[in-house]
Amino acid sequence: MSTGLKQDISIGSNLKALRKKSKLSQREVSAQLEILGIHMTEDILSKIEQGRYSVRISVLLALKQIYGVKSFDVFFDGLNF
Repeated sequence: MSTGLKQDISIGSNLKALRKKSKLSQREVSAQLEILGIHMTEDILSKIEQGRYSVRISVLLALKQIYGVKSFDVFFDGLNF
């Protein structure tokens, strides 16, 4: 039995849409995250966007800044809880 935490709702597609709306590549976003002190590879960012890797709160805080969004609500648009 796995003891790892599993995400139950993926916001990956919303994060990908925000990245594309910002006209940034995964490489550019991962580089900006690194500048902000958050270790992020393109591979991990890709897995987050695919819903295969849980996103940390610190990453969401940084992505909010990078994507220039005013509210965290945009990360959760269209999701049913």
